This record gives sequence, structure tokens and C-alpha cells, in this order.
Amino acid sequence: MLAVIHDGKVAIGADGQATMGNYVAKSNVKKIRKLQDGKIVTGFAGSTADAFTLLERFDEKLNSYGGNMKRAAIELAKDWRTDRYLRKLEAMLITADKDEVLVVSGTGDVLEPDNQIAAIGSGAMYAQSAAYALKKHATGLSAKEIVKESLDIAADICIYTNHNLIIEEL
Repeated sequence: MLAVIHDGKVAIGADGQATMGNYVAKSNVKKIRKLQDGKIVTGFAGSTADAFTLLERFDEKLNSYGGNMKRAAIELAKDWRTDRYLRKLEAMLITADKDEVLVVSGTGDVLEPDNQIAAIGSGAMYAQSAAYALKKHATGLSAKEIVKESLDIAADICIYTNHNLIIEEL
């Protein structure tokens, strides 16, 4: 899962691979969801069932706080850390609107990345490194192109990442 803000656009993308242990369980998982009538895009890494639970809770928080993404993320992180049931969930979220990208974790973190690049999941460091280099040195690429190229690089290197990409842009 990778999100990039570049030249006034936000793109978020993910591969489609789901693994169980050391084998591929599914190769075309849709890890990205649009919320709030397409104004917010979110994606997950980790346990799929856990991630769907978190996505539902995040959507509820968005509705409770008038679509304020940062406030909803903070409230979700608080619940995630303190609720006995949610604490056991093993997933992470990236969420983005037209202005910002956030990483939300079960440890209570809501992080806004310094370089407007956020990555989670098995191939995260490969994708993040590629995105950082492309954003810094490859002129003329859009946010969506940076995400695609970076995820392709991650898929070439990481055995837990594949080339079945879904990318959304705001």
C-alpha cells in the first residue's frame, strides 16, 4: 500500500496479493476503498478481516465527525488502542483526502508523513524508497505514475507483493 501527494494530486495504490504464511492465498484482493462519496480513499495492509472491521469503524468515525479525516483517524486510533476487542486486530490503514495522507496503526499512531509519501505492508520500504527517489528526481511524473512505478518496483523485489495493482487518485 502506497500513497503519494505530488503536484496537488493524491494517489493511493496497492497490489492485490494476500498471503497466508509463505504461500499466496489470493492474487487480486481489492485493498482500497472510497469513503465519503469518493472524497476520502483508504487502504489496508494486514489481516483482511481485521482491516474490514477497521474500515467500518473508520467510516463510522468519519460520519460522526462530519467527514473530518484527521479527527476520525485520531478517534479510531484511540478506540483501537483502548478497546479490548480492537486491540487484537492486526492491520494498518492509510487514508487520504485531497490535502493529506495519514497512517493509522493499532499502537495509537496517526502519522502524517514528512515527505508526503506513506507506505504500509510487506513491500512498504521498497515502494516508499522508490517513490521518494521518483518524486525527488523524476520530473514530469504525476502522483499516480509515481505510485504505479513504485509499486511495480516493490513487486519486482518483494515476494509478498504482486503486479495486480489498483490505484486511485484524488
